Amino acid sequence: MSKKILIADDEPSIVAAVEFLLQRGGYEVCVARNGEEALQAVERERPDLVLLDVMMPVKSGYEVCARIREHPDWRHTKVIMLSAKGRDAEVTRGMSLGADVYITKPFSTRDLMARIEGLLEQRSKPAG
Repeated sequence: MSKKILIADDEPSIVAAVEFLLQRGGYEVCVARNGEEALQAVERERPDLVLLDVMMPVKSGYEVCARIREHPDWRHTKVIMLSAKGRDAEVTRGMSLGADVYITKPFSTRDLMARIEGLLEQRSKPAG
């Protein structure tokens, strides 16, 4: 069964490029264009991983990440935050809200795919 990834980003060029890469990598992909859509998609789709842009309309990626971590059924969902904001304060904020990884834009697609694969491998390993 393929892993499901939610891309939550309002930048069409990034969504198109990342969606193509993920589908080519065998992942099932769903897309949300703002923070509210992202939360609805997490509820509906139950993705294994969320690629979460920090700067989105309606709700920020920070708000979405915090909500994901607060919800008992979503706590194990992996979160990779993507942002043009790479200052230490932003990275620290994202990680303190529960992001598994924080990647600054522009990013290497090879690095992004490696991080995704690493996180999803972690999740599928049995505990113990």
